[in-house]
Amino acid sequence: MAQSQAQPPRIAVVTCAVLEDEVKHFASDLPQVVHTEVMQQGLHNEPDELRRQVQEAITRIERAMPQVQAIVLGYGLCSRGTEGIATSRCLLVIPRAHDCITVLLGDRLRYAQYVKDHPGTYWYSPGWNRHHTPPGKDRHDKLLEKYRQKYGQENAQFLMEQEQNWFKTYNRATYVHLGVGVTPQDIEYTKQCAQWLGWDYDCQHGDPALLKDLLAGKWDSDRFVVLGPGQTLRLTADERIIEPQGP
Repeated sequence: MAQSQAQPPRIAVVTCAVLEDEVKHFASDLPQVVHTEVMQQGLHNEPDELRRQVQEAITRIERAMPQVQAIVLGYGLCSRGTEGIATSRCLLVIPRAHDCITVLLGDRLRYAQYVKDHPGTYWYSPGWNRHHTPPGKDRHDKLLEKYRQKYGQENAQFLMEQEQNWFKTYNRATYVHLGVGVTPQDIEYTKQCAQWLGWDYDCQHGDPALLKDLLAGKWDSDRFVVLGPGQTLRLTADERIIEPQGP
């Protein structure tokens, strides 16, 4: 289903905190965006919990805000945590994206090509850097101290070795941004993380068009999935990433 109304519907946004600043910035001059609900970062690590909390937010919005006609998600598929989410009366709109990095880059094909060219990439962004401690010296030191206090020095060292083994699959720290929330200090911090880890560093300025159109109600079927009440989405095995499921 594609949105083709001349006037966009009244919109509520449910977004991960990683995209909070970008969503609020680009929605600030859009009168059709009447509500924004921000979910805690990290829910993608527990897809069932992500699904539960986002579904609860959708249900709450539909009950409390009868003026809302469409709910848009500041999420991608996110470890399949958005599969099974549905509305009861509103449209539900989600970008064709595996995760928020596609939203920041602005194009799922650009994301796919970058990962193909640089398969060992770990992504940093203004929101990621603010809401969790990314790989680097700070993360190492915090985890080491936590493990020391809980398990003792010898066990802490063993656990840190396992942690560092996990990072061996990565060799590049790429900072991606939309010009919102980015600071020289944040870029320098990412560079320092890369240097400490022995990784390459890159910076990508994303394209805000995908996020801006998501918020503005410009929902073409190539970049977005628009679900009717009762419909859900599911993973596809091709470049579309997601597709509608249900009536």
